[in-house]
Amino acid sequence: MTRNTPLKMTAVFGLAVMVIMTTIAAAESQKAQGVIKSRNGEEILLQVAGSPDVTVLLTDSTDVAQVQGALKVRNKKMSMAALIPGLAIQVEGTPNDKNQLVAEKIRFKGNDLEDATKMQAAMHETKELNQQQQEELAKQNAELAAQNAALKDQQAQINANKAAVNEAIAKFGQLDDYYIRDEVTVYFGNGKVSVDPKYTAQVLALADKAKAINGYMIEVKGYASAVGSAALNQKLSVDRSNNVSSILLQQGKVPLTRMLAPGAMGETDQVASNKTADGQAENRRVVVRVLQNKAVAGI
Repeated sequence: MTRNTPLKMTAVFGLAVMVIMTTIAAAESQKAQGVIKSRNGEEILLQVAGSPDVTVLLTDSTDVAQVQGALKVRNKKMSMAALIPGLAIQVEGTPNDKNQLVAEKIRFKGNDLEDATKMQAAMHETKELNQQQQEELAKQNAELAAQNAALKDQQAQINANKAAVNEAIAKFGQLDDYYIRDEVTVYFGNGKVSVDPKYTAQVLALADKAKAINGYMIEVKGYASAVGSAALNQKLSVDRSNNVSSILLQQGKVPLTRMLAPGAMGETDQVASNKTADGQAENRRVVVRVLQNKAVAGI
């Protein structure tokens, strides 16, 4: 009985060490799966089914990739700009003292990225339609106010307050969860994707202004005129937005975490008639916007 005691103690000690090591390993690495609810620079708010939202923190070393193949075992390296709201992702990382999950690896499927991009485009179109409806409503209200000039002072004050709100919306602009703080439009020749050097200085000046805005993000969206095939116009809008994004990243030194995924809008959002050469020229464009998160702005 006495001779077996050391062996028993050794076995118990070994088991305790294994339990401790397993506990430490579990604490060091965690996984989360869900849909990106919102993003502010390097911070992602992840909506997890049946659980509280998780704050994911991106770093320069975060490995972002798209899984490929029938068995989903191959990975294609992707930019952090692809991490847009609506995208379903899997995150592996370690928690920090702020209860954030510091991402080491992020994986997503190609069809999920395509769905999220389409959803963002649809949301933008809906916002534009709502803005037009608001402007028309403001116009109708102004006409009604002119016809009822004899209303009481209290009613006049209400109308004045409403006009002030509409003026603020028109000044800053609104897009999803962001305010539009500044923008530059870059125009392209017919069938061209290279950025004319005269626009480079404007794009870089916009990047410098953006860096002074707390919580800023930069959005780049490319467009094409509705002349020729839709497939070719879609590719032109992709190449145009990518070339402008390269100027912001390489020359403007804008961090990847401050760039939204370049948008390729193709023939959508035509701003002028395609029946004239001048109208077509206005539609061949890339719009660069400086956005500020509404929560950060505190407005």
